[in-house]
Amino acid sequence: MTATASEKTAETFRSLSPATGEVVGEHPIHDEAAVNAAIERARVASVWWAGLGWKERRIRLLNIKGALTRSLHRMATLIHRETGKPVADAQLETVLAITHLDWAARNAQKVLGPRSVFPGLVSINQKCVLEYQPLGVVGVIGPWNYPLFTPVGSIVYALAAGNAVVFKPSEYTPGVGLLLADIISEVIPEEPVFQVVTGLGDTGAALARGAVDKIAFTGSAPTARKVMAACAERLTPIVAECGGKDAFIVDADADLDEAAEAALWGAMSNAGQTCVGVERVYVVDGVYDAFVARLTEQARALRPGEDRAAAYGPITMPGQLNIIRRHVDDALARGGRALVGGADAVKEPYVEPVILVDVPDDSAAVQEETFGPTITVHRVKSVDEAVRRANATSYGLAGAIFSRSRSTAMEAARRLRSGMTSINAVIAFAAVPALPFGGVGDSGFGRIHGADGLREFARAKAITRRRFAAPMNLTSFKRTDKDMAKLLQLVSLLHGKHYR
Repeated sequence: MTATASEKTAETFRSLSPATGEVVGEHPIHDEAAVNAAIERARVASVWWAGLGWKERRIRLLNIKGALTRSLHRMATLIHRETGKPVADAQLETVLAITHLDWAARNAQKVLGPRSVFPGLVSINQKCVLEYQPLGVVGVIGPWNYPLFTPVGSIVYALAAGNAVVFKPSEYTPGVGLLLADIISEVIPEEPVFQVVTGLGDTGAALARGAVDKIAFTGSAPTARKVMAACAERLTPIVAECGGKDAFIVDADADLDEAAEAALWGAMSNAGQTCVGVERVYVVDGVYDAFVARLTEQARALRPGEDRAAAYGPITMPGQLNIIRRHVDDALARGGRALVGGADAVKEPYVEPVILVDVPDDSAAVQEETFGPTITVHRVKSVDEAVRRANATSYGLAGAIFSRSRSTAMEAARRLRSGMTSINAVIAFAAVPALPFGGVGDSGFGRIHGADGLREFARAKAITRRRFAAPMNLTSFKRTDKDMAKLLQLVSLLHGKHYR
């Protein structure tokens, strides 16, 4: 019998190990009243938290980082139990969360603090200040595939910007969110600046409809549309990080061993359940056969399982198995060939590695997010063709290019319709806290991480202060023709030049 990852009872639900079916934890289903009460508490806490100032918030966030580091093994074990991913991968996820927490804490004031802005000669008598103020309360709706790292990309940046946070973790991984809340509350016991509400879809909907100042959502594009509709009731802004169908391009001069290893990791790690995972590979004709030989050889050595020797774990959300099976079956029915795996690769709750070739571009396996350990590999004449075909989907999250030519790789990276691209590496951008993370099209909008991520959780505030009386009285009913003549003369001198 296939284990489900969550199981509902009367007022609670159970999170279950997708690998073994054992109960990991039982948690309350928070209804709308409970969610609204958490938001009200967060509203009060946000005033206190914002009032601490940059230095005090930085110290507390760095202490949270230290506490999470000391709890690394405990957190990774829980991630492993709730998602099924190998412990080492869960440890890597926790390390990434720690590095992002450190960056947000240390850079918030630099990015968001007050700074002077030159007013221009027309307004030279004004002193101009730009600063970023906290929004207040941020609601975060998190995913199950990276239940710590992904929501931390919103949570800690929102906290660093001076907001309080109410977090609704996935019903498949609620324990991770609750453990994070325990760690934060030990460091910040004074006020509930970070709270967790657990439950199913209705709990997330209540948070989206609640009196929060912004929602940070991670999940599928269809669910994002529902969240946006709920947010529209209050005109609540939203940052949405949705799925992807990321492309991996291999140039004729690429290091094929490194490219094959990177493509395989990008596609198969975490059982392919990665929004920025590799799903499509485009290989220039001259090296196609050699690349495919290396890729298939490495793929055949991978084995899913629950034990420590396994390359990756089970499919965390049981419903995804049907999608993976449908994509593989459709690809094979339309002329595709399975060089590794195939129609019998789905062995619930696991999916063995699948390498597909000769798959039509309009098939589900190429156009829709599979979210499983599968790759479609395509032969192309050039990098230009690879970029064109890579861009021919509704998604635009990330991608990768392997080439020894810096100019070719950079040009292709810029042309890829994606929010992030790695060159001669895979998913490297996610490990760099200073870089923004987000996509276009069905992959969402807005950014987490980096300076853009900090600004996502703050509002720009412009302040002008008159330093002295202006030589021209322009904003008054006492304005004279002489004042306007001076203004027009100045504008002509400043802006009337013809540029070549």
